[in-house]
Amino acid sequence: MRASVVTAFDRPMEITERPVPEVGPGEILVRIEASGLCHTDIHAARGEWPVKPTPPFVPGHEGVGLVEQVGPGVTEHAVGDRVALPWLGWACGTCKYCVTGWETLCESQRNTGYSIDGAHAEYAVAAARYAVRVPDGVDPFEAAPLTCAGVTTYKAVKVAGVRPGERVAIFGIGGLGHLAQQYAQIFGAETIAVDVTAEKLELATSLGAAHTVDAATTDPVERITALGGVDVAIVLAASPRVIEQAHRSLRRGGRLVLVSLPADNAITLPVFETVLKGITVLGSIVGTRADLAEVFALHAAGRTRVVYETRKLDDINDAVDDVLAGRVAARLVLQP
Repeated sequence: MRASVVTAFDRPMEITERPVPEVGPGEILVRIEASGLCHTDIHAARGEWPVKPTPPFVPGHEGVGLVEQVGPGVTEHAVGDRVALPWLGWACGTCKYCVTGWETLCESQRNTGYSIDGAHAEYAVAAARYAVRVPDGVDPFEAAPLTCAGVTTYKAVKVAGVRPGERVAIFGIGGLGHLAQQYAQIFGAETIAVDVTAEKLELATSLGAAHTVDAATTDPVERITALGGVDVAIVLAASPRVIEQAHRSLRRGGRLVLVSLPADNAITLPVFETVLKGITVLGSIVGTRADLAEVFALHAAGRTRVVYETRKLDDINDAVDDVLAGRVAARLVLQP
């Protein structure tokens, strides 16, 4: 099979021929139809996070495809099922996090495209219990971005406890942000979209944003404060400065939700304002299998729109360049 392989952190990914992986007990073999390109794939390929993957490996944790083979003991899926392979590739199932609905915090977890080979390939092997069924009628190229960008932002909205009538600012409209905005609106919130690209703000308006803020030409804190502030600020831009702006945009009792991971791993937030205004700072990681099933159900019901472009797997390095240069409106999906 053909696969995109990270051979070293200082080299482009290589399209190479590999044997089709064999399934073991509890595993399934999936023929990949679509595989979303996430910024995490770029961090993985460049070894930019403190805990690094070990080359050679295949990135990709937004894989969607058809089950072609099931291993011994598999009862969750059958040959022909369409499934998604998310970031949480495996968890122990017995720790306090797993048994209380927080499997994404499992300290023994294995992550697709990071600690186990991922979906930027023609085939991938996955733990059957952690692959999520894609509902009939959901296009695989739309399901792929929902598998990470969707479930991550859906979880952020849930973690924030967004309530009808609240005002939510989304800092960073793109692959994640255009979905975060839609989920906040589904929860009944009025949304404000903040970005530095006019095209992305136009997208936000088309998706129902009540207000947009061009942070390239306007101070977002001044603009949002003039509107009355926000109850929730969800930060998807990987910039400490943006996180600080989001904090200053909050009303009293507001919630700051951190999703992005700035490379320098540090932010500065004022203690007095945080305490005196009763601000809550929350970290939100990707959602669980149950969250992803909810994301798929919403999309199957026509409640969300996924904006994406397709690229061939052979063009993955050019796709990475386009993502880093901000030339992508929302999400890129690779076609093996």
